[in-house]
Amino acid sequence: MSRPVLYLDVDGPLNPYAAQPERRPAGYTTHRMKPQAWIDQHPGKPPAYVKPLRVWLNPGHGPRLLDLGQTYDLVWATTWGQEANTFIAPVLGLPPLPVVTWPTLHDTGPQDTFWKTRHLLAHAAGRPFAWIDDELGETDRAYTTAHHTGPALLHHVDPRHGLREADFTTLEAFARTLTPHTA
Repeated sequence: MSRPVLYLDVDGPLNPYAAQPERRPAGYTTHRMKPQAWIDQHPGKPPAYVKPLRVWLNPGHGPRLLDLGQTYDLVWATTWGQEANTFIAPVLGLPPLPVVTWPTLHDTGPQDTFWKTRHLLAHAAGRPFAWIDDELGETDRAYTTAHHTGPALLHHVDPRHGLREADFTTLEAFARTLTPHTA
């Protein structure tokens, strides 16, 4: 069987957007970015006049994610889409990663799940996976248990803090639980 997948969301886990603006979390640096999705949120405004999006990123996360890449296949699972490879990956020192393509954005998920959940289960296609996101809840876990045949870890990351050491420890521990047949 294939290696497990680590699905990476950007806003929340890597960009702690919900932190107090005057209290950037320790280890994070400020970046100003203009991804197309951000420009598209300002219809009728010429791109040159759209104020850049403030993004906080921790350069120390790149090496930690690359270490996890020894066990997992890293995949972007973010509304940033391919732009995560353009804007986020270089800051973190990551190579371009595969990207989950969302058939629709922000549609309602089944059984009160987060809209990404069913799409990620389809993308995983039975492969073991871990998923870090700030929008995950118990309904997503229950739905995954009922509809996914492989091991799965749905790990909520607080968008006020972003990824922390305990989150990396959880991802490493989950990888160790996978038998040689699933890892």
